[in-house]
Amino acid sequence: MTEETVFEESSGNVFADLGLEDADELFTRGKIGIQVLRLLKQRNLKQREISELLGIPQPEVSHLMKGEFQRFSEGKLLLFLKRLDTEITLHLRPRNAGKAAETVVSL
Repeated sequence: MTEETVFEESSGNVFADLGLEDADELFTRGKIGIQVLRLLKQRNLKQREISELLGIPQPEVSHLMKGEFQRFSEGKLLLFLKRLDTEITLHLRPRNAGKAAETVVSL
């Protein structure tokens, strides 16, 4: 007898799908962190140069380059984008009645 595979549709946030309490925060950090990594890789910098550019110690650069974004606050990651000459726009609006509040990160 074969087992039937069951698929569940994702909410779009893997952290929420896993039931993590801080899912929105983790999702936001991940989206911002990935953009920081893309910009750094485009510049083809050495870790020492990244350390100087972002103003963080080399061991922190190592964590960043491994995608360990949970080590950095959203504010710190946004500061990295600023230091990488990225314009940042924050758009706030009231949530629609009857809908859950959501976090949307557009890059």
